[in-house]
Amino acid sequence: MATEPTAAAPCSDPPDYLIVGGGTAGCVLAARLSEDPAVRVVLVEAGPDVSQASMPPEIRSGYPGKAYFTRAFFFDDLTARTTDIPGQSGKRVAAQYEQARVLGGGSSINGLVGNRGSPDDYDEWEALGAAGWGWDEVLPYFRKLERDQDFDGEYHGSDGPIPIRRLKPEECSGFTRACVEALAAQGFERIEDQNGAWRDGVMRVAVTMDADGQRVSAATGYLTPHVRARANLRVLTGTRVERLVFDGRRVTGAVAAGGDAATAQGDRNLTAREVIVTAGAINTPALLMRSGIGPAAALAALGIAVVADAPGVGERLREHPALGISCFLKADARFRSTETHHTQAHLRFSSGLDGCPPSDLHMALLARSAWHRLGEQLGTFYLWVNKPYSEGSVTLASPDPAAPPLVDFRLLSDPRDLARMRHVFRYFAAFAGAPALDGVRGSVFPTIFSDRVRKVSRPGAWNQLQLAVLAGLLDRAGPLRDRLIRALISQVDLKALLADEAALDAYLAKAVVGVWHANGTCRMGPADDPRAVTDPAGRVRGVAGLRVADASVMPSIPRANTNLPVIMLAERMADLVKAGA
Repeated sequence: MATEPTAAAPCSDPPDYLIVGGGTAGCVLAARLSEDPAVRVVLVEAGPDVSQASMPPEIRSGYPGKAYFTRAFFFDDLTARTTDIPGQSGKRVAAQYEQARVLGGGSSINGLVGNRGSPDDYDEWEALGAAGWGWDEVLPYFRKLERDQDFDGEYHGSDGPIPIRRLKPEECSGFTRACVEALAAQGFERIEDQNGAWRDGVMRVAVTMDADGQRVSAATGYLTPHVRARANLRVLTGTRVERLVFDGRRVTGAVAAGGDAATAQGDRNLTAREVIVTAGAINTPALLMRSGIGPAAALAALGIAVVADAPGVGERLREHPALGISCFLKADARFRSTETHHTQAHLRFSSGLDGCPPSDLHMALLARSAWHRLGEQLGTFYLWVNKPYSEGSVTLASPDPAAPPLVDFRLLSDPRDLARMRHVFRYFAAFAGAPALDGVRGSVFPTIFSDRVRKVSRPGAWNQLQLAVLAGLLDRAGPLRDRLIRALISQVDLKALLADEAALDAYLAKAVVGVWHANGTCRMGPADDPRAVTDPAGRVRGVAGLRVADASVMPSIPRANTNLPVIMLAERMADLVKAGA
C-alpha cells in the first residue's frame, strides 16, 4: 500500500528558508541568505557540528590524511558499485563510498584542493540548458568566494571567505621536485597559477588553507562566529531529515529525527516558506525519491505515493574514475610532515582521443600517501580521467529513511573512459620507472584503495603500530623489499598488466575508484527537457516551494576537484534565491 505524503504541521510563523544538508553548499547558503536580517533561516545537518573553536585536530590540520578516515565524519554504511567495464565477467560488488556527514560536508574532510575547472566546462552547462551558468557568469562568483594569497588580477578575488594558497617550493619533498623536473623535461609547461588562464601543464596545487597552514572549510569560512551570532539563523546538527512535507504539490517543510529536531519547534516537523535541499549528489536524490519526487514507476513499486513524476531524479550520476601508481621512496626524498599538505603538484594533460576535450586527463602527485609511517615511505601518482562520459545512477532500496540508497557509478562503461584510463596508466607506469627518478625512488607498483586499505588506514594506536612495524621491515629488507611489497601491499605484477590488455582491464575493474566528486543526479536544464529535474535557479519542476542547490544540479562534470565549483554554485544560487524572493 502506498504511503501518503506527510501533512504539514500548522505553524503561525515559519522561517523563510529551511536548508536541508549542512555540507559545503548548505553552509554557503545559510551564511548568504541570513545576511538579510528580515529573513529567517534554519540549516539542518545530520552530522556533528564543527566551528572554528570546536574543530577537531584531524579536521583543522593542513594535512588531511586523518580527517578523511575518521568514521565519525562520514556515512559509514554507504556503499557503491564502481566500475562496469564491457567484457568483464563476474559479480559487481559494492564497496564503501565515503560521503561526509559533518557540518561543512566534504570541505571539512576533503583533500583541501581548490581548483575551478575549465571555462569550457561552464559554457557547456549553458549549452546544455542551464541558462546563466556560462563562464562569464560564474567567474565573478569564483572571485567572490576566494581570498587568494598569491595572485590577483582578472581571475582572482582578495576578500572572500575561503583563502587560497600554493605550497612554496621549500615545503615540497625531494620526490615532488624530481617529478616536476622530469615532467618539465618531457615538455610540460610549468604553470604557477592553477586558477589562472586554462592550459595543460604541471603546476603547484592551490589549497584551501589559511596563512598558518590550517584547513578552512565552508563551515568555518562561511559560518564564522559573527554569522552564527545572527538572531535570524539557526543551525541544527545531529538531525537527520527523513522526508519532505507537502501541502498538495507545495513543499512546506520536512520531517526530521534525532539531535535538535525534537526541540526545533516542539515536534519533528520543520516548516518553512521555501525548502532548499543541499544534501549532495547521492543523498539529495534519495531524499526527493523518498518524498515522492522521482521516477513514478520505481517509487510506486516501493509503496511511495508519487507527488511528481520526475524521471531524471537519480540519473546521470558522474564521477572522476581514478587509480594510483606508487613508488617506494628513498629516505632523503620522503615527506615527513604530518601537518603540511601532501598533494604537492598537479598535471593537466590531453589524451587527444577523438570526441574528448583538451585537458581531459589529470595526475595528482602525492608526496606522502597516508598519515602513518608506511605512508611516509610511499609517493603516489594519483591518476584520473578529468572529463568522463560514463553515467551511473542513484536509486532506492527501500523507503526507509535509515536505509542507504543504491549507488552505481558504472565507471569506465563508456569506451572513451576505458581507453583513456588504459593510456594514463601505461604512461605513468613508464614515467614512474624512468631513469630520471632513480635517485628518489625504488620499487614501482600499482595500488588499490580497497576495503583492506580503508581498514588499516583508520586512525588508531593499533594501526599505527602495525604499519610502523611494516615500514621498519621495508627499510631494512634490502633485496627482499620488492617481494615484501608484492606480498603485503600491491599483490599485483605491474609488468604483467602492461603486457596483457585483458589482464589490465581485469585490474582496472578492481582498482578504479571514484574521487568523491559525485554530481549530476538532479541536473539543471531547459523546460522542454523532461529529464531535467530543476530549472537554472534550482527550482524543482513539478512542485512548488523546493529547490536543489548542490552538486546534484551540475549538468556535466567539471575538470576539477568539485569543492570550489560547489561553493561557486551555492554563492550564485543564493543570489538567485534572493532575486526570486
